[in-house]
Amino acid sequence: MVVKTVKQKMSDAYASLKGKYGYANVMMAPKIEKVIVSVGTGRMTRADKKHNEFIVDRLAKITGQKPSGRPAKKSIASFKLRQGEIIGQMVTLRGARMYAFLDKLLNIAIPRTKDFRGYSKRSVDALGNMTIGVKEHTIFPETADEDLRDVFGLSIIFVTNKRNKEEATEFLAAIGVPFKTHDTDEVEEHRGRKKKEKK
Repeated sequence: MVVKTVKQKMSDAYASLKGKYGYANVMMAPKIEKVIVSVGTGRMTRADKKHNEFIVDRLAKITGQKPSGRPAKKSIASFKLRQGEIIGQMVTLRGARMYAFLDKLLNIAIPRTKDFRGYSKRSVDALGNMTIGVKEHTIFPETADEDLRDVFGLSIIFVTNKRNKEEATEFLAAIGVPFKTHDTDEVEEHRGRKKKEKK
């Protein structure tokens, strides 16, 4: 069985959605403009300076690009935080590296996630961007044999060129992002509204 790449799926998405959304030409085709991968390191970095180096190394292996440190914008005494202190690492992926990362994430990493049941459609915001969380970086093949004591989580943002939720959600589903068939959060919210109406 031949697995299609994300780039191929994007072309298919244009063909399947152009009738519904009236795309006049390929320039209007939906696409992912960039992918942002970030890790918060605040407390861990202060307790163990080497842990920050560990995260930088693993994030570089996972994304294929060296991350940049994100400094604190202001000092907060109650958190013992100083302005300019590195509290996170971030990578912004575009072009070939972005497509390689997406292929790995959608075809290898996510299927390896324990008890995975799909992402909520509420992860897509009103501007057409989607934010997901990865609890364990070890789902990526480059770090699969890591010691469980050093496991950290990631935040991944898909930035699309479509500025509305419905269109972006359909496009992301078309390229292989696994959404829940029945969104539990939406069902519970609907039940909550009905209970309030009865009262």
